[in-house]
Amino acid sequence: MALVAAAGFVLLTVALLLSVAVGSTSMPISSVLTALLHEDGSRTHSIIRNIRIPRTVVTALVGANLAVAGALMQAVTRNPLASPGVFGINAGASVAVVFVAVTYPFVTGGYTVAAAFAGGAAAAVVVFAMASAFKGAYMEVNLALTGVAIQAILSAATQALLIFNETKTDSVLFWLAGSVSGRKWEHVQTLLWWGVPALAVAFALGRSASILSLGEDMARGLGQSVWKARSLITLVVILLAGVSVAVAGPIGFVGLIVPHIVRYLTGADYRAVIPLSALLGAVLLLLADLASRFVLFPYETPVGVVTALIGTPYFIYLARRRRKEGNDE
Repeated sequence: MALVAAAGFVLLTVALLLSVAVGSTSMPISSVLTALLHEDGSRTHSIIRNIRIPRTVVTALVGANLAVAGALMQAVTRNPLASPGVFGINAGASVAVVFVAVTYPFVTGGYTVAAAFAGGAAAAVVVFAMASAFKGAYMEVNLALTGVAIQAILSAATQALLIFNETKTDSVLFWLAGSVSGRKWEHVQTLLWWGVPALAVAFALGRSASILSLGEDMARGLGQSVWKARSLITLVVILLAGVSVAVAGPIGFVGLIVPHIVRYLTGADYRAVIPLSALLGAVLLLLADLASRFVLFPYETPVGVVTALIGTPYFIYLARRRRKEGNDE
């Protein structure tokens, strides 16, 4: 674990510096460091401090939030395909934020986060209730299939809102693809107020997540209050996903990919998986954001497009492997 953490911190440092330095106009690393330590009021330093650094911080925090949310969901559902995107939480948060944006366009900040939280929570309740009502097969299969169905319905609802409010959708469309472009210090503040405390709680839930990942019977045998732990973890997941969607839009697949990489490197102890997922989630989204700047250079491509290009083949691979394992059993 120590080696993985050390390598992760090195990668994070490099990714942070590159994220600030690279853009439509690249800047030397020395200028970035000088702007951080001794601002001189120049245009270059103003761009670094007021445009690029906020975007970089937002990207890192959103990546950490989504990766930790995915790790917790995979633990509590014992489903390697689980993530906020696959289970409809991102879509629920998105439709709520879009509804607020087109109905009350002057509402921002905490109200937007509250809307995302409410939408994500409602979607999660519907998915879990419907999956529990179905008989047969495995619960994890029911959850995945129900989540995909609910996600499709909520995405259609989002599109309907946009169609009937065409004059208010210019900025919303780019946000819906998942974008960190133009993020400011106010967005950093939102993530610090809502996301960082949720991350701290998630780190403290590592032991409970590890026990739940063993199954309900084993968890009860070890003295774990399954309902209480599952409810708290679900609440943290919804908050992490909700604040991330409110700030950067529905960025998919980070919560699916990163926990798998971490478990492969360190094992299934979530006391290590959760903090390392936060670290590598930040790295992954920072690198994806860097790549997004060159897809249609000099124009910006939403980072959600890049994560989808990476994550879709990986999701198909995991689903096929899971099906094969089920047939072997």
